[in-house]
Amino acid sequence: MKMNYPVKMLAIILITLMLPNLVSAQTDKSKRPSPPAIATGKIGDATISIDYSSPSVKGRKIFGGLLPYGKLWRAGANEATIFQTDRDITVEGKKLPAGKYSFFATPGENEWTIFFNSETGQWGDRKGGDANMDPAKTVLSVVVKPKKLTDLSEKLNYSVLSTGIDLRWENSDVFISMK
Repeated sequence: MKMNYPVKMLAIILITLMLPNLVSAQTDKSKRPSPPAIATGKIGDATISIDYSSPSVKGRKIFGGLLPYGKLWRAGANEATIFQTDRDITVEGKKLPAGKYSFFATPGENEWTIFFNSETGQWGDRKGGDANMDPAKTVLSVVVKPKKLTDLSEKLNYSVLSTGIDLRWENSDVFISMK
């Protein structure tokens, strides 16, 4: 069936009017299912910021389920999580130079390994679902012990405290000591 000229023009006009809204919705990160978040604060004289995307539990089993124990994770959603410090700090007793790092973790039931990696700006996962971290660019890794939360933390949340950073999501609370 052929469309007549007025119907074709109306279709073109509607598409033209809708296209900017579709493009805008895809570039507006706040409209993502895992919206962006930033945690900032001071640890000693250092200003710390963590730039991440905050996914929700949505009734799923996260650690040991969606994120299997022993598998590297981008420590957020979408782009790789970014950790930045304007001064040298110590993380779990190990020196981390001032700078900007991608931040990854390998969750475990009884311990987590945390990675600070010099490569930044990459998407957090590769095609196939593996975390997009080049191990050769790891500047520092530390092992920490998670605690169980009594209340569900629906959204991934980072906090910068005077003694370190805290990651809470689902039923896990992971504190990383910093000075």
